[in-house]
Amino acid sequence: MKRLSYLTYAPISFYFKQSERDFVVEEIPLYEFSNEGEHLILKIRKKNLTTWDVINLISQHLGIHKKEIGYAGLKDKNAMSIQYISFNKKYEDKFKTFKDENIKILEQTYHNNKIKLGHLKGNKFFVRLKKVNQTDSQKIKQGIKQIKKFGMPNFFGHQRFGIDGDNYLIGKELIDKKRQMRDKTKREFFMNSYQSYLFNLWLNKRIEVSLMIDSFEPKDISSLIGFDIQNLEQYKKQQHPFKIFSGDIGMHYPYGRIFDIEDINPEEERFLQKDISLTGALFGKKTKIATKDAQKIEEQFFEDLPLNGQRRYAWVFPEIIDYVYKDEQSWFELNFILPKGSYATILIEQLEGKK
Repeated sequence: MKRLSYLTYAPISFYFKQSERDFVVEEIPLYEFSNEGEHLILKIRKKNLTTWDVINLISQHLGIHKKEIGYAGLKDKNAMSIQYISFNKKYEDKFKTFKDENIKILEQTYHNNKIKLGHLKGNKFFVRLKKVNQTDSQKIKQGIKQIKKFGMPNFFGHQRFGIDGDNYLIGKELIDKKRQMRDKTKREFFMNSYQSYLFNLWLNKRIEVSLMIDSFEPKDISSLIGFDIQNLEQYKKQQHPFKIFSGDIGMHYPYGRIFDIEDINPEEERFLQKDISLTGALFGKKTKIATKDAQKIEEQFFEDLPLNGQRRYAWVFPEIIDYVYKDEQSWFELNFILPKGSYATILIEQLEGKK
């Protein structure tokens, strides 16, 4: 699916391909390791391998089940990735003979607990965009300025949907019982892809409606969107490009519980200050559903899925550390931090300015 950008400049073109030189990601642990305990913690640098590839290689070398190896996040094959994995320190001596040309052990320590999926503050990225001319470099800088101020949509990236982008179709067939799959882990993976697909559809629609509210008079779009003119007038006054609607469900940022937005005005200010964000539904069991105007859009994508449901940040706020344009090479290099579960490729898509 084509994901919308809220940036207002005309679409630009540049070359980006995920590779070990042009795309680097480093995990930021959720907590400091204690340097004592029964679990060996390895900080590794990998290339040309997925996280699952690394786990398979280490489990085979140690002669243990893959479940005994802990990890916080899954990293792409086509990148230079620095991440943490763990296993029981009783295997430490046997691990000393492990070698692979695509894996380098940077540091090791110990901790009381096994690393678990999601035990991250976020990820730090380095991205190099190529074939960027001077005019487009200025547009990228303009886009970065907007993202620094307002943040960006928290779409699921293409990695969630597989090489051919059709994982969600397999998930839909599994949900509709038109396909069978014995492996529970794989079955849930594909069904979660469909759950993510619905989230992306909803988020695209919310951005589309927000852009319409900024671009047109309330009386001209009231019947099209299905919102009262009075409400649209209130939404149009909001400074943020992603509009808060009555009935929205917010969440404290970057951590916190969800809450019902009852009064838009104070919450808009907190949204601008990055103290809260809005959420979208990952439909499933016990998913809290929006009400009022927010529900009118959310219900367009609702499906009662046989999965665990939750709310996900619809909007996130990257920390842009630095960037530089290298005129001679026509390269634009960017360092930034994203919260866990967010995709660097989405930030790159946003900078393209495509709609």
